[in-house]
Amino acid sequence: MCNHTTVTHFVLRCFSNVPQLRLVVTPFFLLIYTFGLLGNLSIITAVMRDSRLHSPMYFFLKNLSFLDMCYTSATIPKAVVVSFTGSGVVSYLECVAQLYIFITLCATECFLLTAMAYDRCLAILRPLLYGTIMSQKYCTALVVTAWVSGACYSAFHAFNTFSLPYCGPNVVEHFFCDIPPVMRLSCTDYHLSEEVGFAVGTCTVMSAFALTVVSYIGIVATVLRIPSVDGRWKAFSTCSSHLTTVILFYGTGSFVYLRPASQYSPTLDPLASIFYSVVTPSLNPVVYCLRNKDMKYALEKLYCGRKN
Repeated sequence: MCNHTTVTHFVLRCFSNVPQLRLVVTPFFLLIYTFGLLGNLSIITAVMRDSRLHSPMYFFLKNLSFLDMCYTSATIPKAVVVSFTGSGVVSYLECVAQLYIFITLCATECFLLTAMAYDRCLAILRPLLYGTIMSQKYCTALVVTAWVSGACYSAFHAFNTFSLPYCGPNVVEHFFCDIPPVMRLSCTDYHLSEEVGFAVGTCTVMSAFALTVVSYIGIVATVLRIPSVDGRWKAFSTCSSHLTTVILFYGTGSFVYLRPASQYSPTLDPLASIFYSVVTPSLNPVVYCLRNKDMKYALEKLYCGRKN
C-alpha cells in the first residue's frame, strides 16, 4: 500500500463549493450537533442517576446514547470547519482514521440495535426468565461484542479501501471520508475491491437486520395473543421507540451502502448521509423520550428537581 500511494492528502468537497449553501449548512450542523449532544448526554446522566432506570433496556439505551455522541462527533466538527473555512484538506492518515472510526461506530450501532431487539424480544416472550437471562454480566458482554465486531468489520473495510493505489484525483465529493466517494478516486480498477466489500457488507448488515426482524416477528406474534387491547398497546409501546430508530437507521443507511461505489451520487448520497449520520443519532433522544414515561420523569427530576 505504501509503495503505490502517491496521494498525501485528500480534499473534502463538502458544501464549500456553494457559498450560499455554506451559510445554511454550518448553522444547521452546529444546531443539530449541539441538540444531539445535549440530548444523549441527558439520557446517559438520567439513566445513571435514577435507580428506576437501572434495567437492561436502559443500560442498552445509555450505551446507544454514548455511541450516538461519538457517531456525530466523528463527522460533524470537521464538516463545520470545512463549511466555515472553505478548506477541506485532510491528510491521508487522517482520512483513513476518520473512515475507520465512522465505520466502526456505524457497524457497532447496527449490532447494538440487534442486541436491543433481542432484549425486547426476551422481555415480552419470556418475562419470567427475563431478569435471570439478561444479567448485568450478559448485557455487558453483548455491548462489548457489538463494539469488537464493529471494530473488526471496520478494519476489513478500511484495509479494502486504502489498499488501493491513490495517485491522481484527491477531491472527496462528501463532507467526510466514506467508502464509496474515496474508493472512486483510486487510479486503478477498483471493482474487485468494491464487489468484495459489497458482499461482506451486505452479508454482515443483512444478517444483523434479519436477527432484528426475527425478534420483532416473535414480539408481534406474542403481542397479538394478548387478549386485551390495553395489554397489547402497553407491550408494544416498549418496542415502538426502538423500532422507529431501526427504521430510520436502516432506511437511510441502506440507500448509501447497499449499492456499488460506481453508482455513488455526489448530490444524493451526501444528503442521505446527513440523515443516517447526523439527523438520526441526534433525534434518538427525542424518539426514546416522547413515549417513555419513566424517561420523562427522570429528565424532569434531572432538570427541574421533581422527586415525584
